[in-house]
Amino acid sequence: MPDSGASPAPRSRRGRYRRRLRSRIILSFVLLGTGLTALFAYLTDYARQRVETQLVEDVMNRNIDGYAQRFYQDPSRSPDMPVQQMFARIVKRDKFDDLRREEPDWYDLPNGIHSISGVDESGKPFAYKLAVRKTPNEWFFLAYDVTQSLKGEQQLKRALYLSVMLFSGLSLLIGWWSASKVMRPVSDLAARLRAYRGGTSEPKPLAPHFPDDEVGQLAEALDDYSARLTEVVQRDREFNADVSHELRTPLAVIRGATELLLTKPDLDEKILQRLQRIQRAEQQCSDLIGALLLLSRNERGQGSSNVARVAEQLLESHRAQLGGKPLELVLEGERGLVIDAPESALSVALGNLIGNAVKYTQDGQVVVRVLDGAVEVVDSGPGLSEEDAAKLFKRGYRGTHAGHSQGGGIGLSIVSRLCDLYGWQVSVRPGSERGVVATLRFGQADLL
Repeated sequence: MPDSGASPAPRSRRGRYRRRLRSRIILSFVLLGTGLTALFAYLTDYARQRVETQLVEDVMNRNIDGYAQRFYQDPSRSPDMPVQQMFARIVKRDKFDDLRREEPDWYDLPNGIHSISGVDESGKPFAYKLAVRKTPNEWFFLAYDVTQSLKGEQQLKRALYLSVMLFSGLSLLIGWWSASKVMRPVSDLAARLRAYRGGTSEPKPLAPHFPDDEVGQLAEALDDYSARLTEVVQRDREFNADVSHELRTPLAVIRGATELLLTKPDLDEKILQRLQRIQRAEQQCSDLIGALLLLSRNERGQGSSNVARVAEQLLESHRAQLGGKPLELVLEGERGLVIDAPESALSVALGNLIGNAVKYTQDGQVVVRVLDGAVEVVDSGPGLSEEDAAKLFKRGYRGTHAGHSQGGGIGLSIVSRLCDLYGWQVSVRPGSERGVVATLRFGQADLL
């Protein structure tokens, strides 16, 4: 099973594609301009086709009706056509079969106006509209050449396509200019927020730098939030200072009294053990207070620590609290590993790992192994479930083997926060046969 780290590495925001607001504004302008222009071009072409078709069909209907009337008035002569683009033909009853052979497409057409197009023998395209009027004895055909109209239609379509492209480019320029104009105050506000790093207790207000519009209202809201946040931070700092002072004072009294009592000769063995236990508890409390205050201020403490010496002190403290439990606490590995961190921070981080191993191991061994740049805590306890491995470093989570043991489930959460502060790495994994292996790995910059 893979190691369970204190906290998974967050995905970088720069690694994920996020469309900027400026790009969305420009894209909206381009889509709007292109869509409206394309719609206008489509409606223009549709209206032109509809009007042209209607006009041509009206003219052809009038002309073929007039052509038929003139024919019936004087069947001996062929009626003249008033329009040069039109070609008329009359097929009498005895010539119907000849028309089937000559113009098979015309033969089957019903009454009405039909569009016919194709390519002639020389390869040139042609198109015409054909009006058909069929009577039992005569069939009247009237053709109207629309080849030139189709060429004009193609030219109009090319002009419309060019207009769509031109207006799309114009929409892009307008969108870019508008987005720059609209986003400039927002970018200015973001730049001012990035420039402020909390170096002063009273941040400069943002609202006076912006007009009384939506951005100005946002700046006012940020100023109000900043003021309330500054007040909270100030109260937190004052509280931390007060807690530090008020807790360290009684601890100093306990330490002084314990040291004074330990100097007395001929102390009873049980009293001596209890005094030493009080002394260790006072030291643990002092270390914990120091580590928590550093966490609350998000500051790294100064100092250096010998890992093996701190581990030995922690093991010695736990040995005095075993209470007859058949458990052996062993320190192995290097003795010269020194890191750039105060003993209080190391003691809290390593002490929680050792404390958990001692708490959940009923017999066998707890081995603290100091490696090159890391320290391992190996126990022979009940092991680690997949659920525990996934949630072990979450605040308030207690493992499946916790049972009715004391604790609020915040020890490993503190370890995780200390690792984030100092750049360490903490992980837990099941042992090779049983138990758990907890590893605290230090950064290369922390090794002395």
